Amino acid sequence: MTDRAGKAFVLLQRILPKHLMTSAIHWLAGIRAVPVKNWLISRFASAYDVDLEEVLLPVPEGFASFNEFFTRELATDARPIEMDPQTMASPVDGTVSAAGRIDGKTLIQAKGITYSLPDLLATDLAIAEEFVNGSFATIYLAPYNYHRVHCPLDAELRSALYVPGALYSVNEKTVAGLPGLFTGNERLVCRFRCAFGPMIVIFVGALHVGSISTPWTGKIRPQKSGVAQLLDLQQSRHSTELRKGDLLGWFNMGSTVILLLPERSCQWHPNLLPGSRLRMGEGIASVPSQPS
Repeated sequence: MTDRAGKAFVLLQRILPKHLMTSAIHWLAGIRAVPVKNWLISRFASAYDVDLEEVLLPVPEGFASFNEFFTRELATDARPIEMDPQTMASPVDGTVSAAGRIDGKTLIQAKGITYSLPDLLATDLAIAEEFVNGSFATIYLAPYNYHRVHCPLDAELRSALYVPGALYSVNEKTVAGLPGLFTGNERLVCRFRCAFGPMIVIFVGALHVGSISTPWTGKIRPQKSGVAQLLDLQQSRHSTELRKGDLLGWFNMGSTVILLLPERSCQWHPNLLPGSRLRMGEGIASVPSQPS
């Protein structure tokens, strides 16, 4: 996509009924009529060259809808988890958009575009203060990626804050051309406590993301507006004590995950560069085993 085409795509998104389009895609992805869902799954798998050998269930007959295939589980040995306690594992399959140090309270969205840590978290300023001068990584999940999100370290889930918002695409051209993208889109901010201190994993919603789901909250449908709300983690029987590699949730269609860690608690691996591709479970950073 050329720069001109990228700008036109961003402009088009400003005027399109993004929530209506997302609802339509969500409906289509949920169709259970066997000929329709089998056709959708087969065409998608072929178009994106999905590795069907690593999928847990048979394709397409093992899935009741396209959405079930899209949020598919993988075979137990498909994604080995880096188990060294001082190594952070990638929570997802995806492509690194940006990674590095938080400059005070400022993060990099793309070249020449920054955004605010308090705006991203949309929460108590004391929580934002924990990550001043810390580290961040932004990982983009393309439609063809495995779309389940896993815990990058042993941790306790302390809270989950849902922030309603827009549903702009989070592809490379939109990230580079739309300031305030990550602070304007809907998101789920998950706060954790690890051996060395706090950690945050953010699910960022996007165009055609029909829902974000977690084991504790169930399906969270997009909302255009409203206030940020803490979700009840006790409504399910799922434990909030997590091991590295445990399931945190999943997206319907492509989106982005943002990792935040406090100052002096993370050293990204040298190969964690913009454009590098990740597989869930591989090591991406060194972390202390005890509080710094």
